[in-house]
Amino acid sequence: MRIACLGGRSAGPCCAISMKLRDPAHEIALFERDRPGDTFGGGVAFSDQTFENLMANDPVSGAVIRDAFARWDDIDVGFIGIGRHRLLAILQDRAREPSVDLHCQHEASADLDDRAGYDPVIAEFAR
Repeated sequence: MRIACLGGRSAGPCCAISMKLRDPAHEIALFERDRPGDTFGGGVAFSDQTFENLMANDPVSGAVIRDAFARWDDIDVGFIGIGRHRLLAILQDRAREPSVDLHCQHEASADLDDRAGYDPVIAEFAR
């Protein structure tokens, strides 16, 4: 199956990695409008359940992300977080490992012919 993922923030690479893990024969292209590593905002906090889901889905990415976490457990409600730039670098690097084709500085258009030949098209819109 040929799959196009539009949006390379965090959901796009996670989806691409997940699809490749489910079937290594999938041909997956990940399209992002910005340069590799471009992201906006501060950090990303994970609930315990979200992180457990990430680990169940992709233990390799989960382990790398876990090792990069900052932890705040000296407050009543502890949580873990990671800087957006670090998270994006981990996910984009991980997506390249199972041979996901990453195309940066590629603006998605409304022209359906731009995605001809892809079976599903999965889009993440962050802005």
